[in-house]
Amino acid sequence: MGAHASYRDGFVTDDKSRVLALLQRHGWNATSFQVLEPGFRYWFDGDDACVGYVDTGRAWVAAGPPIAPAERLGEVVERFAAAAREAGRRACCFGTEPRFHEASRWPALRIGDQPMWDPAAWDGVVRGSRSLREQLRRARAKGVTVRPLAAAELEEPATRAQLDALIARWLASRPIAPMGFLVQVDPYTFPAERRHFVAERDGRIVAFLGIVPIYARRGWFFEDFLRDPEAPNGTIELLVDAGMRAAVAAGVPVVTLGLVPLAGDVGRWLRAARRLGRSLYDFDGLRAFKAKFAPSTWDPIFLAYPPGKSATVALTDTLTAFARGGLLRFGIETFLRGPAVVVRALAALLVAWTVLLALPISAPYFPATACRVGWIAFDVALGAALFTLAHRWRQPLADVVATAVTADAVVTLAQAIVYDLPRRRGPVDLAVIAIAVLAPTIAAILLWNARGRRR
Repeated sequence: MGAHASYRDGFVTDDKSRVLALLQRHGWNATSFQVLEPGFRYWFDGDDACVGYVDTGRAWVAAGPPIAPAERLGEVVERFAAAAREAGRRACCFGTEPRFHEASRWPALRIGDQPMWDPAAWDGVVRGSRSLREQLRRARAKGVTVRPLAAAELEEPATRAQLDALIARWLASRPIAPMGFLVQVDPYTFPAERRHFVAERDGRIVAFLGIVPIYARRGWFFEDFLRDPEAPNGTIELLVDAGMRAAVAAGVPVVTLGLVPLAGDVGRWLRAARRLGRSLYDFDGLRAFKAKFAPSTWDPIFLAYPPGKSATVALTDTLTAFARGGLLRFGIETFLRGPAVVVRALAALLVAWTVLLALPISAPYFPATACRVGWIAFDVALGAALFTLAHRWRQPLADVVATAVTADAVVTLAQAIVYDLPRRRGPVDLAVIAIAVLAPTIAAILLWNARGRRR
């Protein structure tokens, strides 16, 4: 029989210590150590196996395969799925590797690739890449230095404050809302088991690399790359270089920088999702970034689910886990963050609105033809500016656009009060006037919010 256990965030419990002991014996998956971070629950199967998972309310989404002896992987995952059914939940395992599928009967959806390095070959990688050497030189020339950060330093108030500020700035710079599950940022759990490196400039931390162990392979997973938006180019490359050289010195045989989602030979629908999601997440850029360090291999990574179940449902459950339990709330938070998604949506809506203004039915809402033509010309110019911003954010242009939309809201409200409301003919006119006033007002709020976050 399996045993279910939870914990209180921020406290190392007996359950977490028990999981750590199992990881030190059986933690083979690259992401296995991450189950010790906040948000996870634990299901134990005897004294030698457990599963770290999150409960979305409808599913138990496991972080990788069970932490168990290789010969028990198939048995344990079946028992985990049975325990989930008894609790009224579905089950799936995100981030599994080929080793798990050789030991279980579960089908799998390939969801990306994971680059792997032999650190002993790192010197050759640097010598063979002129662009990498130039990035390292550029960061050093800007005064960036990298050093290991001892676990004890994480408890020092000044260092902790700098790291917390860096994490906040990094999260604020992301185009999507903060996520949970395997991509949350928490470098403080079991710090003695981790390695930490910081990049500093003028005495201030401008970037951070957090490394977690892959115990059963004696490997390292470069988990967290946090960079201040103002850090010089080449800063992250300096951290990678320092981490790789530390791995060589420690005799570590394998290093990974983690999953590149939707990379490699994924299915047709996931390739389509990669194209549609580029404004939120630069999948191709992430793969190119990791590829420039010349990995030894690219290993496939999978989403596994019980036989007879749906891959689509398992994928939805996994996305819900990453969204911290609420896809709708996550979508709204992401939309409000902007700027790319917000600006692109506003541009598309403005196109539809401008087309309506150009139709003869809109003439009665304007005091003169010249006024209507002027609004159409203004909206065309504004739409072009919005599409330009969506393609590439430029702060001066963002300031001009936000100011123009604010002026639009003010002038539209004045026109509605002075001209349109006295001439309204029924509920349809009221609805049109309300949309005309609210649309630029809401757009102005969203644009100023996006501008503030980007700045």
